[in-house]
Amino acid sequence: MGKQGSPRCARPVSKNTNSVFRTKDYHIRSSLDSFGATADPSFGRRISGGENYWDSKAVLLHGLKDDSGKLNPCKGVHVGKKHTWFRRNVKPIAFMLLLMAFMLSLTAFLFLLDSLMVSLFTSINLQGSSTSRNSNGPSEDSVAYTREERPAVQMYGRLLNLASSALAEKEFKQDSLNFWEEPYHQASKWKPCADKKYPTAPGKPAKSNGYIMVSANGGLNQQRVAICNAVAVASLLNATLVLPKFLYSNVWKDPSQFGDIYQEDYFMRILKDDIDIVKELPPHLKSLDIEASGSLITDADIVKEAKPYDYFSSVLPLLLENKVVHFLGFGNRLGFDPLPPHLQRLRCKCNFHALKFVPKIQEVGSLLVKRIRKHYSASRQLDKQLLGDYAPGISSKQHKVARGSSRYLALHLRFEEDMVAYSLCDFGGGQNEKKELQAYREVHFPLLIERLRNSKPVSPVELRKLGRCPLTPEEAALVLAALGFKPETYIYLAGSHIYGGNSRMLPFTSLYPNLVTKETLLSPSELAPFRNFSSQMAAVDFIACATSDVFAMTDSGSQLSSLVSGFRTYYGDGHAPTLRPNKKRLAAILAENRTIGWNTFEDRVRKMIEEGQRVRVRGSGRSIYRQPRCSECMCRSQ
Repeated sequence: MGKQGSPRCARPVSKNTNSVFRTKDYHIRSSLDSFGATADPSFGRRISGGENYWDSKAVLLHGLKDDSGKLNPCKGVHVGKKHTWFRRNVKPIAFMLLLMAFMLSLTAFLFLLDSLMVSLFTSINLQGSSTSRNSNGPSEDSVAYTREERPAVQMYGRLLNLASSALAEKEFKQDSLNFWEEPYHQASKWKPCADKKYPTAPGKPAKSNGYIMVSANGGLNQQRVAICNAVAVASLLNATLVLPKFLYSNVWKDPSQFGDIYQEDYFMRILKDDIDIVKELPPHLKSLDIEASGSLITDADIVKEAKPYDYFSSVLPLLLENKVVHFLGFGNRLGFDPLPPHLQRLRCKCNFHALKFVPKIQEVGSLLVKRIRKHYSASRQLDKQLLGDYAPGISSKQHKVARGSSRYLALHLRFEEDMVAYSLCDFGGGQNEKKELQAYREVHFPLLIERLRNSKPVSPVELRKLGRCPLTPEEAALVLAALGFKPETYIYLAGSHIYGGNSRMLPFTSLYPNLVTKETLLSPSELAPFRNFSSQMAAVDFIACATSDVFAMTDSGSQLSSLVSGFRTYYGDGHAPTLRPNKKRLAAILAENRTIGWNTFEDRVRKMIEEGQRVRVRGSGRSIYRQPRCSECMCRSQ
């Protein structure tokens, strides 16, 4: 066989193999850095196996080498009579060994080539997804879909298994606790009455001091609060309100104005006895340079949660002088206390009675609710207020058949990327997730980054203990399981742009598979009129959440959750329960996830939720939009 059959002849293949390994390693690292995938732990063993083949072969052929270390299969080696048979058969043995080595090397080469091709195709696909995402701008939908390829992230695997077993056992049992209903009968004693006329109310002034303009920022719910605060300020300053405008935001990218979301004439008619409202400034004031005259008031010019005195001292003089002031932004620029009772009542009247969605939003909202319930259900006061003429209704005979089988739970899961990144918490996604969220913060939250550089940050562990971390889908599922909601429960997910996509939702859907969103229930053509209008889409979510049989929030600080829960309190007649987890208490419970028994977990979670459902009168400084149970907003029967 000469040198052509020696192992040296195979070394170019070995070099190529190493070259393939380096290429494969490059693609894996780039994929890991970009998308947080975990490397296959057996990959290194597979590659090193190719080198072990050469080492094994060298040991086997050690007895066939001469002093120089070179193979000499043609001449053989004199080893005495005991090795006559071996000497006679050395050629076939050498040939077989070399053939085996060649086949093993070829196998290793083919495996590496296959791995390389898989890596290349994966890299191409990921780059294609990234290119597609970038070409369409920062679309939240595409981000969610690219992240669905990640492995499922679980922080509480043991508790999930216990929850699954407990739900299976209770599948056909009647639970003694029923979180589909309000636990306290006192809730039904509070009735809406903010639109009631009081003889002691001051009414409209005989003469207006001027015009108030408002350009509200934020999304649907921030704008709603700004509108009703503006109504109260107009009454406070004896001014005429110009129908509010909405600022265009690079975050929301929604050009919608008041009339695209709310019924303008209805709004003006409901409030006509309280303040004057016009759609535009009169002609003689349109030409006024408001900024030059000093009548432009930004959020930097007036304190947050301002008191009536602040408006009398800084705003009223400008209004009297220039006959117009323009509030730009107007985010939370009116406190809740102290405020005269008639102004509190006016705020409630605005929020709960005057702001009615336009018919196209009511229509698609009604369609969405019907599809969740699968058929009509009895119309309630809550439905009528939100859906108007599109409120579903059935006869009393049909009502008995429909009731009970059409229930659904709405969940507002605040686990969007901005919320997750801003929290600075750890969500169990490893180093790649931490790097990704840090990169997001550097782009979107530069002020936060600057603050962190100048102060000692609170550790993620401490943040979780303090209840400052958004609930993950996994944690939300565990809460629902502890409350006894069965796996077949229909759950409407508001928003639906969950950070991490399926990798985060899999623990949730493993317990509750009947999860729906407006995107899954409505056709593309039905959603088309709202597709590029985030505030109008949020209005559809508002309807689905407010009219649900149970509403579950995961962040009590969310404006949507606050306004929806307030609406359900005001119009729910004591039959619209809201679930409010205490994140600090829940964090303490979940901290024992490695040892806590399921029955203990259930008991502690249920006590937490029940305490949040207690019927409370609005406390001083609390939002009247979220907690309307007070004499200025609701009436209590004996």
